[in-house]
Amino acid sequence: MADYKAAPLASLPKTLDPNEYFNLSPEHRRAEEARAAVRANLKRQYQVQLNNPHRKELVDDPALTRWVYARANPYPHFRATKKTSLMGAMFGVFPLFFFYYVFKTDRDRKEEQIKAGTLVRKFNLTS
Repeated sequence: MADYKAAPLASLPKTLDPNEYFNLSPEHRRAEEARAAVRANLKRQYQVQLNNPHRKELVDDPALTRWVYARANPYPHFRATKKTSLMGAMFGVFPLFFFYYVFKTDRDRKEEQIKAGTLVRKFNLTS
């Protein structure tokens, strides 16, 4: 643990931070142990239901059901944040302006060359 060097853009894992790991109050440790026990009990119940050889009904995992519903219906759960707004502008609005600028300047350059008579047309359809 002494030679561990934290990454500049990542937070220190809880297991490696001595302030978070060793200086916990007894109440906090009891609460974490109680949460771990509840999780272990739920996992055990699910595994027992899933591996029952005499099972006739479908085993329902509520967390999986919520996840599938959220993936199938993203818009009711969407929240506009700085990141989503920036990504929407970057991939929705900026490309429109960029391509407008590219096509407009290219067309204007060709128009000027046509008016000046300096445009070399590679495919002459009238000769």
